[in-house]
Amino acid sequence: MHRYPRDMIGYGPSRPDPKWPGGAKIAVSFVLNYEEGGENSVLHGDAASEAFLSDIAGAQPWPGQRHWNMESIYEYGARAGFWRLRDMFAEAGVPVTVYGVASALARSPEQVEAMKDAGWEIASHGLKWVEHKDMPEDEERASILEAIRLHEEVVGERPRGWYTGRCSENTVRLVAEEGGFDWLSDTYDDDLPYWRRIGTRDQLVIPYTLEANDMRFATAPGYITGEQFYTYLRDSFDQLYREGDAGRPAMMTIGLHNRLIGRPGKAAGLRRFLDHIAGFDGVWVARRADIARHWAITHPPAATERPSEMDRARFVEAFGGIYEHSPWIAERAFDLELGPAHDRPAGLANALARIFRTATEEERLGVLRAHPDLAGKLAGAKRLTEASSSEQASAGLDALTDDERETFTRLNDAYTAKHGIPFIIAVRDHDKAGILAAFERRLENDSASEIGEACRQVERIARLRLEALS
Repeated sequence: MHRYPRDMIGYGPSRPDPKWPGGAKIAVSFVLNYEEGGENSVLHGDAASEAFLSDIAGAQPWPGQRHWNMESIYEYGARAGFWRLRDMFAEAGVPVTVYGVASALARSPEQVEAMKDAGWEIASHGLKWVEHKDMPEDEERASILEAIRLHEEVVGERPRGWYTGRCSENTVRLVAEEGGFDWLSDTYDDDLPYWRRIGTRDQLVIPYTLEANDMRFATAPGYITGEQFYTYLRDSFDQLYREGDAGRPAMMTIGLHNRLIGRPGKAAGLRRFLDHIAGFDGVWVARRADIARHWAITHPPAATERPSEMDRARFVEAFGGIYEHSPWIAERAFDLELGPAHDRPAGLANALARIFRTATEEERLGVLRAHPDLAGKLAGAKRLTEASSSEQASAGLDALTDDERETFTRLNDAYTAKHGIPFIIAVRDHDKAGILAAFERRLENDSASEIGEACRQVERIARLRLEALS
């Protein structure tokens, strides 16, 4: 059994209507990362200085040394940038979610007081603004718990949201397992929140962004001017707003850092964006806590049985009848590399079809010959499988006139005598007249062509059966 953990399908082609409050066409989330005082520094017990997300081009860690310039740039974010942004958001009446590094918050009590006075949500950004990728699992778990403890001590309440940023492959699981977070954001994989099953817990994920993010002032390729940042945010907003106006609302996240966007020339681009979105109706600017609360009420997690998580016996029980009287197809499909993409009808249909397509010729013919005649003797004796019976009834083949029944019998006999297989068609795609017309036309084909067509129809029938189960 091979299981692929990455989810490459998500909501697929039919994403849900988020039903944003007031019928909004877009939800906008402003996130301010507060990292100043929590970055790598020998003062903080780290092995080297910080080298990430500053205006120092090509910065490298200084092992065992303080990097005075780097520290000074981070200090600008706390001393000047934060207050500029506080005033700007207050003027615009915009609520904010803070990703607060616990150790940084502990070193910035006045800023924490200002965040609380403004009604901002203060989520956790971990204990320190350092890499988690090489942390042993026990060490990372302990770091998460200490971040929660210190956050509650400094802020006055525990964090209900989490974003690490410099995370490990274990971070999302460890945070979810802690069990106290309404949302987490260590993913970048969607335009809408979604539920992720982790162990026995349904964890809400609100994806974050690294592109509508001022970090690109400090990375290449990136922004040079505030106008470039504004242009990208404006274009992203306008596209999402247009989609929302067309009935496909989504959300937009804007990621910010005090020491970056807090500089005057860069801040001017953010101000232009705030002015831009103020000119639109149907915009819900919300904290992530508000988005999480709305999603939990409007789209609570659904208890669904996932094919990729079934054991073999349950998988075959559920899907062994999708190909008529051929449970061996489900048996073999179970051993494929299944994952979340196969938990929906299209993906599961593809997995089963792969087994059918790679079977021996005799095995495929066995599947074809397992199908009943249309309106034949088995139907008359009510000995069809439940799926076949429902399908034939959908086209009215269970209520034929005597003349129609005679016609079907004649065509069935002629087709089987010529091609050696029953006539197979996905009846749910046709009405009675269309089925008869196809019957007459295909009777004239050569057998090789008909076997190929019958195989395609079997796959189509399987797809429709899986859709009916969903």
